[in-house]
Amino acid sequence: MPKITFIGAGSTVFAKNVLGDCLVTESLQGFEIALFDINPERLSESETMLNHIKNTFGSTSVIKAYSDRKEALRGAKYVVNAIQVGGYDPCTITDFEVPKKYGLRQTIADTVGIGGIFRNLRTIPVMLDFARDMQEVCPDALFLNYTNPMAVLTNVMNTYGGIKTVGLCHSVQVCVRDLFKNLGMDDTGVKSKIAGINHMAWLLEVSKDGVDLYPEIKRRAREKQQEKHHDMVRFEMMLNFGYYITESSEHNAEYHPYFIKRNYPELIDRFNIPLDEYPRRCIEQIGNWKKLKEELVNNPTLHHKRTHEYASYIFEAIETNVPFRIGGNVMNTGLITNLPREACVEVTCLVDRNGVTPTFVGDLPPQCAALNRTNINTQLLTIEAAITGKREHIYHAAMLDPHTSAELSMDDIKAMCDDLIEAHGDWLPAYN
Repeated sequence: MPKITFIGAGSTVFAKNVLGDCLVTESLQGFEIALFDINPERLSESETMLNHIKNTFGSTSVIKAYSDRKEALRGAKYVVNAIQVGGYDPCTITDFEVPKKYGLRQTIADTVGIGGIFRNLRTIPVMLDFARDMQEVCPDALFLNYTNPMAVLTNVMNTYGGIKTVGLCHSVQVCVRDLFKNLGMDDTGVKSKIAGINHMAWLLEVSKDGVDLYPEIKRRAREKQQEKHHDMVRFEMMLNFGYYITESSEHNAEYHPYFIKRNYPELIDRFNIPLDEYPRRCIEQIGNWKKLKEELVNNPTLHHKRTHEYASYIFEAIETNVPFRIGGNVMNTGLITNLPREACVEVTCLVDRNGVTPTFVGDLPPQCAALNRTNINTQLLTIEAAITGKREHIYHAAMLDPHTSAELSMDDIKAMCDDLIEAHGDWLPAYN
């Protein structure tokens, strides 16, 4: 019986989306769905929920929860990763509160920036543990990474874990749809081309019936910038650098040195930037779980409609050899020619029985590549810190981060990193 293993299965809502999709897909019947999580209560809840969907739809797959990670992985054909090391309390709180003492504010803190760096540092050792287990019990499995920081973790699994890994994010899927909806435009029949790095990929081309739609998009964006709306940072970036970015404005506010600035506090209001947004979302999600649990776990007639998540479509394309196109995070094997080869990039990929095959892009517009490289610098130095165990590379990663370096002196950056290392305690390995 072929096997799909889900690590971090206690993420019940996400497990419903990804594995519920598999349970209602005809070509994915007869699989074992192996669940693993370090929280036994949430693991049991996800198992119950998925069995409700299985029974409602008459799926022939088998749902099985494991307390032993290696056994959950043993013989897997596909592995889905959705972990968060350290959770909201204490680690996300630490990522936000320690930098605040230095006057450094953040919005999401899960990609780059000082919060992204430390999320990487505590997650990379865990991911490499997964890789060691997989090398032993399922070395040929395809690893789908949904965990942020996407680019770094996908890079590490490919480069140091030796595991075939593709990173999957939602931003490419919804980029054109959401942009057109926000501008009151119809996206029916629109062609687009997107490439870059995760959370900072670029809508390079957008057209309909051979007509370039960017002039109209920018005209409407200039008008919309005269009033408050939720996507002001991305519109401002597009109007200054020429291209729309895939990930949300709250994310991009902290990827660049232009928006969250102590010397320009008016920018927060002007561009409608939600500081401390991720902690708010965490608190809201925790508060809503009791109601969601009733709807999902305690509902024996639970239904499911296939979502836009890529995972089941990837499995289906490999199983049936019917091609499917995704936006995937993969190593830059000459795909984007003006970004470093050591980087993980986000490009269109074709999926079929041969697996995930990325497509060639060539050069990005020079200003787009330059902005990508500012984030890649921090990504690569963070990996260097995690692999070598050298504290100085944590400093380097932080000093090269666009937002951090725009706000703090080198001495303050190093002191802040030291404080974060101390505050994380056992959540981080020892750094020399």
